[in-house]
Amino acid sequence: MAKDIQRFPEVSAIEETLKEYDQAFALCSGLFEAKTSDYGTAWRILRPSSLTDQLFIKANRIRTIQETEESKVDEGIESEFIGIVNYSLMAIIQLGLPSDYPMELPALDAIDRYHSAFNETRDLMIRKNHDYGEAWRDMRVSSLTDLILMKVLRVKQIEDNDGKTKVSEGVEANYQDMANYALFALILLARENLEVATK
Repeated sequence: MAKDIQRFPEVSAIEETLKEYDQAFALCSGLFEAKTSDYGTAWRILRPSSLTDQLFIKANRIRTIQETEESKVDEGIESEFIGIVNYSLMAIIQLGLPSDYPMELPALDAIDRYHSAFNETRDLMIRKNHDYGEAWRDMRVSSLTDLILMKVLRVKQIEDNDGKTKVSEGVEANYQDMANYALFALILLARENLEVATK
């Protein structure tokens, strides 16, 4: 008598995405928490516009490396995507604090605000992923880089217009999109590295 084959339910697409997404974010949060331990919240001196410029620098460096296939600094593009996630979340925190708020945040408070900004960003990803049906999985990492740069330029324009918009979403939503594109890129890069390692 043949043994019954034990069947396991297939992991749904969104479950797989959330697993990979949270793994990618763990790299970002680990670095943020370590730097908070070392440096406190020195980044609080940066105005949102300065954080936007940092995002531009990081995304532009990624694009340069992608186009030239050469890096003269011993850091790959993965670290830059992690930086984009963290700078985006720091910018969201800055937007949510009044200008006269104390510059130095207690470490636990900063980490709590960081994770709160992430949770809102994650919720947005889930809603958009539902509507767009995992389309990002068929994208090139270079295209995600271009989308981040486009979002950065949009934010810079909004900032230059003193935050006024007529039809576009606000600055915070653009920061959330940048963080999500960067996390998608980290997922795709991890998959590429795994494929290379298993060949």
